[in-house]
Amino acid sequence: MDRVHTLRQLHEDGLVTRTAYAEVPPRVEYALAPPGRGLHEIVTPLIGWVSDHQDEIRANRSRASTSSSRS
Repeated sequence: MDRVHTLRQLHEDGLVTRTAYAEVPPRVEYALAPPGRGLHEIVTPLIGWVSDHQDEIRANRSRASTSSSRS
């Protein structure tokens, strides 16, 4: 999914606001809407957890990949 589609979808979902300015060159600004800010508060700790455990996750994937290739 490309960035434009993603921003458009986030706007349609009400997670971001979009402000277009009638300037040359055209300028558009995106900001988190209240539901987006709430989602950000939830996702930020999840990202931190993944970051803290990424080495363990990679090691487990590697072990699983090695054992499944032996089967």
